Amino acid sequence: MRMRASPRARHRTGRRTADRGQVTIEFLGMLPAILVTLVVLWQLVLVGYTFTLAGNAADEAVRAATATAPGARGGPCEEAGLDKLPGAWRGGASVTCGGGGGIVTADVRLDVPILFPGTASFPFEVTGHAGAVEEDTGD
Repeated sequence: MRMRASPRARHRTGRRTADRGQVTIEFLGMLPAILVTLVVLWQLVLVGYTFTLAGNAADEAVRAATATAPGARGGPCEEAGLDKLPGAWRGGASVTCGGGGGIVTADVRLDVPILFPGTASFPFEVTGHAGAVEEDTGD
């Protein structure tokens, strides 16, 4: 004698097979939104990292400038500013050193890469600025 399933039990098992693949379809529908969110977050990380690099390069440049004589400040200052930058950020980097009145300043401008450093850049720059008091060079 064979037992027959109740109508409620048959409905549950039939529904389970009818919903098969629903999660996959919902995930595929959300996949573009997930990918766009990840790309935007990655780009924000690159912008923040570029700000960090510009500030650090300006600090290094002004540190080197304070230890040199005022007449020979340009070369070592610019070299120190570019020295710590990763290769992908060096291409569009510019370091400007100056000062007067007992203060040395350095400005570093970097291009912000689009998604992959070293490929394309946004049409705006990130600026890092640093200043320090001149050291007595013993002249």
